[in-house]
Amino acid sequence: MRRVMLVDDDALVLRALERAMLPLFHGEDVRLETFSDPELALLRCGEVWFDVVMSDYRMPGLNGAEFLQVVKRLQPDAVRIVLSASSDFGEVSNAINRAEIFRYLAKPWEAQELRAIFAQAFERFDQAREIRRRLDGAPRLSAEELELRKLEEEEPGITFVRRGPDGAVYLEQDNADAAWPREE
Repeated sequence: MRRVMLVDDDALVLRALERAMLPLFHGEDVRLETFSDPELALLRCGEVWFDVVMSDYRMPGLNGAEFLQVVKRLQPDAVRIVLSASSDFGEVSNAINRAEIFRYLAKPWEAQELRAIFAQAFERFDQAREIRRRLDGAPRLSAEELELRKLEEEEPGITFVRRGPDGAVYLEQDNADAAWPREE
């Protein structure tokens, strides 16, 4: 089942989005949840995982960019979409970058554009989930192992210690075949 959260302080916009989206997903298992209060929507994000979260940009209190930044921390795999009637694209583009927004949708929207954006968002969500699943199954390196790899990349050979039969540490010289300690 797909879960979609729609957030807009205007109840009429939420109803219009629902009316536009329900026929688009007819026959598909998609559950829409709408919220006119971003604070309540965040509480819901703490209870249920969403595939896609779409929020209006301009809302009183918590604006869409701030809301989607919090969603990103709570649900990093959720695909975030911003909806806006704002003509100040510079302002909206900053928000897009801060919250790593997947797509921007202008009000008023076209039904086919809405369908295409959500199809792409579901695909992106599935890809992120698959990557996370693979990473969760992959062996993990400890912080120490990661640091050793980093050191070895920066200074090849630095993590290898050559020892003599008596336990003495031999250091390689850059321009000689000799190693320390020298026997004299």
